[in-house]
This record gives sequence, structure tokens and C-alpha cells, in this order.
Amino acid sequence: MSAPSRTPSRSAPTVSAPPPPARMTGRQKLLLALLLGAQFMIAVDFSILNVALPVVGEGLGFALQDLQWIATAFALAAGGFTLLFGRVADLVGRKRLFIAGMAVLGLSSLLGGLATSPEVLLTARVLQGLATAAVTPAGLALLTTAFKEGPLRERALGLNGALMSAGFTAGAILGGLLTDLLSWRWAFLVNVPVAALVVALAPAVIADSRPAGRPRLDVPGAVAVTGGLLLLVHGLTRAGATGWTTPTTLVALLAGLALLVAFWFVEKRAAEPLVPVRILKRRSVIWGNATGLIAFVTETSLVFLLTLYLQEVLGYTPLSTGLAFGVLGIGTVIGGTLGGRAVGRFGNRGTIVAGGVVQALATLSLVALGTSGAWIWLLLAATFIGGVGNMLMIVGFMVTATSGLPDEEQGLATGLATMTQQVGITLGIPVMSAVATARMTALGDTGPDGVLAGVSVAVLVNSGLVLAGALFAGTFLRTRRHDPNVRP
Repeated sequence: MSAPSRTPSRSAPTVSAPPPPARMTGRQKLLLALLLGAQFMIAVDFSILNVALPVVGEGLGFALQDLQWIATAFALAAGGFTLLFGRVADLVGRKRLFIAGMAVLGLSSLLGGLATSPEVLLTARVLQGLATAAVTPAGLALLTTAFKEGPLRERALGLNGALMSAGFTAGAILGGLLTDLLSWRWAFLVNVPVAALVVALAPAVIADSRPAGRPRLDVPGAVAVTGGLLLLVHGLTRAGATGWTTPTTLVALLAGLALLVAFWFVEKRAAEPLVPVRILKRRSVIWGNATGLIAFVTETSLVFLLTLYLQEVLGYTPLSTGLAFGVLGIGTVIGGTLGGRAVGRFGNRGTIVAGGVVQALATLSLVALGTSGAWIWLLLAATFIGGVGNMLMIVGFMVTATSGLPDEEQGLATGLATMTQQVGITLGIPVMSAVATARMTALGDTGPDGVLAGVSVAVLVNSGLVLAGALFAGTFLRTRRHDPNVRP
């Protein structure tokens, strides 16, 4: 009997193994540590002098009404020149601009620490602002070009956002400690060794990124946007000091807006524009930066409002106020470390919406604050949760605003994002201060009860603004989601 015939069996379909998780190389980790260290130092500079301003004024002979210029001189230079330097980084090389900016930051900090007159100190603050305007977009462009679009970039941007936000909080704490234990001069001098270390290590760690060609700089566009931003930032800072309806405030704001409108038309006709109009029309650029603006406006102004509450209502000292915000710093660090994973899993739009809703609800709970010291526990819990949500928004904003653009335009993208950050930080305090002050004026009470009422109304507006930003992002942004098998 013959053997039964056999039908050739079909081979089972092969199942491809999931790609291995993306990992950083040793060089990328070293580069990331260097860039994050520089960005953390810059973030500390934004807030380290705030609690020390009265002491600085007494030491150098500043009149009380002139103290604001210590912060304003920095904000004007940092906000006004950020977009210009972001483009300059694309033209002359990011590594070169980053190292030069860190060198200027270290030298200007030394000048500020040794200052013996208001003029010298203000000169140092302007130079610090210019250095910040150069280093921040150049550093972010180096980061986004070192980590290609995807999970690793999201993770790197998350860590960058976490350390920047933690730097704002650390600056307040460090400023109080250095001023109380040593001298306000150490708020400047602490930067010098850090800047020197970065300048020494950067040439060996950072790969050169010189442009292939040498395009011309759009001078009319540079003049229009830099002048517009300078006037806008100046108007915003004056509004916080003298009110929104004073002639100097109105003239500065209107002139700044007029120059920014003129910038748009200049760019449409320029052969080699500073910012190509096609980029300004991208939905990711428009709504990504709009979300970032709201995130920075609301969180920095909330810190200001809660500082008023802690010191004017609960009677906290500047140092204890700074320490209370340490919980917020922890929340932002956690939010930053989770941000990259959240974008990879839920998309940039989902991350922004979730973070905004969490921040809005946490902020809204602060309306319940009262005059008893026991309310500090609500403040700590709400700022911790809100810090996580805020950082999710910021990471989503940074991923959105820098995605879909080639490496040669990353300096421009990060320049726009950094400009958004600077303007948001500058805009938030005068806006929320005006809201709180209007409520106190209506009540005719500038005591603890009046301050509490003003802070409560401003907190309500703050929460509504965050929620509106999250809803706009959910409506107008397209989501970006990566392979779920590839984890940061």
C-alpha cells in the first residue's frame, strides 16, 4: 500500500518583532547634560534676584520706584532679541553662538556681582538678557537637531522643560538663601563657575553645525521685530508699574504692535526673510506657540499671586515663601519627566489638553484659600498638581512648535518658542496684577482681606485662561503620535 500523499503545509506567517526602544548614545547623554545645565542656570537667573531686590536697592542706592528696572532691563533684552538671535544661530552656527553667549553670561554675571553703582548693575542685567536671548534658542536648536523628531526628542524636551521650570523655583529659593546667608552679590557670582565650566566643555561635546551657505540677514525684518518686541515688553512692564491707561504704556504697546504688523508685511516681500511667512502660517507653529504663551502667562503670574497671598495675608517671609514653592518645583520636574512619554502615547494635542485641564482645576481650587495658616496645605497640594499639568502643556507646546521643520530651520523654530516663553513670562504678572488691583480698588481695601479678594478673582481668571487654551489646542491642533512600541 502506497504511502498517503502529503499536502505541503503552508509556513506560518512570520511576526516581526517590535523595534527596540530608542536609546540615547553616551555622547547624546553628555550633550544633553551640558545643554540642560546651561538652560537650568538661565532659568534660575529669571527669579534669583526677585526676593533680593529691596536689599540690592539699599546696597547700591536705587530709588524705590527704580527697582523694577533691575528686572525690566533683563526682560527687555531677553525678550526683544530672542527671535533675532534664533535666526542668527541658523546663519552663523549654533555651537559658536551658544559658546559666545555663555561666555557673555559669565562675564556679565561677574560684572553684576562686583557692581558698585546702579548704572553698572543695569548694564550687567542688559548683557545677561542679551546672553540669554542668544543661548536659549541656540541651546534648544542644538538639542532638537541632536535628537531627531520622535520619542528621544520628546524625552529630551520634557527634561529641558522640567529643569527650566524647576530653575524658576530654585532661583527663588536660592536667591533667598544666598541673600540671607552671604550677600545679594552671590546671586550673580554663582553663575560664573557654571558658565566657565560650560564654555570649557562645550567645544569638545557639541558637534559643529555651521550652515552650508551664508544667506544674508534680513535687516529690515530684524529691525521691525526687535523694535516691536522691545516696545511691547517695555509697555507690558510699564503697565504693571504705572497702569494700562497711562500715555507711556499705551504709546509703547501701540507702537510695538504696529512694528510687529509691519514685520509681517516686510517678511512677505523679503528675498531671504528672517521668518518665512509659510512658517508663520503653519498650524503647529501658530497654535503650539499660542498654547505655550498661555502656559507661561498663567504659571508665572500664579507664582506672583500666591507670593502676595503668602506674604501679605499669611505673613510669610521671602525665604519661607520661596521654600513653599519648592513643592511646585517638584511637580514641574515630575510633569517634565512624564511629558515625553505622554506625547508618545497620547499625542501632542492630547497631552496639552490633559495638562491644561489638570492645571485649570488645580488653580480653580485656590479660590477657596482663606486667612488661616491651615490653608497652606491646599496651596501646596494645588501647586504640586498644577505644576504637573503646566509642564505637560509646556512639553506638548515645545514638541508641537518644533516638529515638522528641517534641521536648518530649528534655530528659527526654537527662537519663536523662546520668544513665546519670554513674552509670556513678562505678560503674565502685569495682567494678573491689574486684575487683582482692580478688585482691591473696587473694595477700597488694600489690607489682608482686600489682597485675598483680589488674588481670588485673579486666580479665577487664571484658571479660565488655562482652560480656554487647552480647549483651543484640542480644537485646532492636529495630533502627532508615534509607534507605541517605541518608548522614550
